Amino acid sequence: MKNWFINNFGFSKREYNGLLALLVLLLALTLTPTAYRYYFNKHEAISQYEKLALQKLILTDRYDRKRNGSGNEDFEDRFSKINKKPNYHVFDPNTIGEKEWQQFGLSPKQAMSIVNYVKKGGHFYKPEDLQKMYTISPDKYQALLPYVEIKQLNKPNAKPLYTFIKKAPIIVEINTADTILLDEIKGVGAAFARRIVKYRERLGGFYAKEQLLEVFGVDTAKFIEIKDQIKIDPEAIKKIEINSAEFDDLKRHPYLNFKQMNAIVQYRKQHGPYKSVSDLSKVMILKPETIVKIAPYLDFK
Repeated sequence: MKNWFINNFGFSKREYNGLLALLVLLLALTLTPTAYRYYFNKHEAISQYEKLALQKLILTDRYDRKRNGSGNEDFEDRFSKINKKPNYHVFDPNTIGEKEWQQFGLSPKQAMSIVNYVKKGGHFYKPEDLQKMYTISPDKYQALLPYVEIKQLNKPNAKPLYTFIKKAPIIVEINTADTILLDEIKGVGAAFARRIVKYRERLGGFYAKEQLLEVFGVDTAKFIEIKDQIKIDPEAIKKIEINSAEFDDLKRHPYLNFKQMNAIVQYRKQHGPYKSVSDLSKVMILKPETIVKIAPYLDFK
């Protein structure tokens, strides 16, 4: 065979020997795993009896771990149902202990959970409250429900921890009150008090409660809250002498813009003093609603 390879394939003796060594190595690598399993990794046959014993050890181990706090709760529930026959009787869930709960077929862990709930201040006021305990399954709840009797506790008349003194309602005159007095109004506070005073100074005073809605931050809800705690004295309004006022005397007022103020002064200079509010309607730039709003602040002397 050696000569045949050499003659037909042109191999030298050295090449032939190398090829033969390579084939032997490949064969050895192929057979090694099979040989290892046969000689070094043999498994002894396990009898049916040994298999049953092994399964029993596994179940026992699971139960032991469950009692020590491992495993899942469903396994514990199944174990309880299999090994304990429920002994139902009339009971008050607010007073019984762990042993009594276990007599109903609950596991030690379930019973402890309910008892701890009561110890921490929880209370069952009616039989249906048992449903809020996640440890009690719907089937167990239905089984327990007919036996629940909750005793009504006679609670002593509890005294309040704090005595609140109701403040007498106050009425504040809004045109003369300072920020401290305005702060006494329920719902105003220091920030609103400052805003009210600032806007009052620009106006010259309030002639209607509804003008508070023009104060920044005072909405309808806030106005309803405070309107019954204030009153208005119209005599406290600071008026403008319209027939002697100049532009600087009018510029602070929020109801007039620059053009309207200038038109009031120029019309008076051209046509003489204003005799009444109706004369302001002759100033074409003044709208009727503006005249109505500005009229309480004008003096026509």
